[in-house]
Amino acid sequence: MNTTPAFRFPEPPEHIPEWASKAAAEWTGLDEFSLLVRAEERTGKQIDLEYPLLPGETWGFHIVKGRRAGIFINRRLPERWKRFALFHELFHLLEHRKGEAFWERTATPLSSFERQADLFAWAATLKEWETCWKESTV
Repeated sequence: MNTTPAFRFPEPPEHIPEWASKAAAEWTGLDEFSLLVRAEERTGKQIDLEYPLLPGETWGFHIVKGRRAGIFINRRLPERWKRFALFHELFHLLEHRKGEAFWERTATPLSSFERQADLFAWAATLKEWETCWKESTV
C-alpha cells in the first residue's frame, strides 16, 4: 500500500507580474545557505531550515517566535518543488511579517497572501529551471 501523498503540482502562471520578478531577482540562483543568510539580514531573525516528513499534502510552513524563525519543507516533495516551497515560505517571512492575526483583521483575503507568495516562488524558480535546462543542453 502506497502511503506517499500524491502532491498536486501547479502549472506556472501565464504572466508573472513585474513586482514578483523584481522581488525574486536578488534571490534567484542563491544556494540555501546564502538564501538564509540574506533572509536573516533582512528580517533580523535567526532562521532554521528543515526538511521533515509532513502530513498529507502539506508542502511546508514557517513559524516565527521572537528573534527565531523556522521554515519546514516536506521532504517527500521532489527537489524542484522543495525549492518552490522554500521560496514561497521565504516570501511570507520577508513580506507578511504581521502573521495570521493581522490577516484575520485585514480586508485582504488570506488567499491573496498565498497567491503573492506563489508568484514570488514562480518568478524565482522559473528563472532557475530555465537556466538549468539551458546548461544541461549545452
